[in-house]
Amino acid sequence: MEIMIRLEDVTYSYNRQPLIHGMDLTFEKGKITTIVGPNGCGKSTVIKLSSRLLHPDKGKVFLENKEIGVMKRKEFARSVSVLLQSSYIPDMAVEDAVMSGRYPHQSPISFSSAEDKRLTEYAMEMTYCQSLRNKNMRQLSGGERQRVFLAMVLAQDTPVIILDEPTTYLDINVSYEIMELINSLNRNLGKTIVLVLHDLNLALNYSDRLAVMENGKVVAYEEASDHRVHRCISDIFKVDIRRMTEKGKSYYYSFKL
Repeated sequence: MEIMIRLEDVTYSYNRQPLIHGMDLTFEKGKITTIVGPNGCGKSTVIKLSSRLLHPDKGKVFLENKEIGVMKRKEFARSVSVLLQSSYIPDMAVEDAVMSGRYPHQSPISFSSAEDKRLTEYAMEMTYCQSLRNKNMRQLSGGERQRVFLAMVLAQDTPVIILDEPTTYLDINVSYEIMELINSLNRNLGKTIVLVLHDLNLALNYSDRLAVMENGKVVAYEEASDHRVHRCISDIFKVDIRRMTEKGKSYYYSFKL
């Protein structure tokens, strides 16, 4: 097992209120790891600590074997791309927005290279955004906009992608469409993906591993199919988790007890 991101004895407080307590957590290379838990348990805080948006009061966060706090901004951005839940919607054309994902690879005075243009086009193709290229970002639907944000992340061309609730406020069918895109980035391109999801059914069916949080701590961390993590989710959310097989493929679904 090769580790991409490691939180080591990490503690974080806000306004003197402890949010994360002595956390040890690892995210495995080439896997989709999803963090789930009730509101306010610290899921998004872990995402921000892992992406340098927050700095721990105690402990360290490592990217492979390098502490992220000592890395230069562009150096880190060439390894890790981040999409937050409340991403600002830029007033620009889709193609320009996707091209902006190339910033870690550009100097302040250089023009876009042939490689920048190739990866921008590739990212739009992978996320089905080509037909949107000339539209303004603020004219897009929620699902279209989320596909463009994923294209920006893909154009950044990093081995690690961190996503904070990428399906929030989207319709069910669009949520599954976004998760299929995320799954393809992992399966086809080998991206290491760490994300927070509030939808337990999406988390159960699209993750390799699940980290279940409660009150600032990880209370279960297992493969998504492991009955121990299912039991922990059931206890916290008061749901039952069942396995269903259809056309030879297994699915998990949860429902309120």
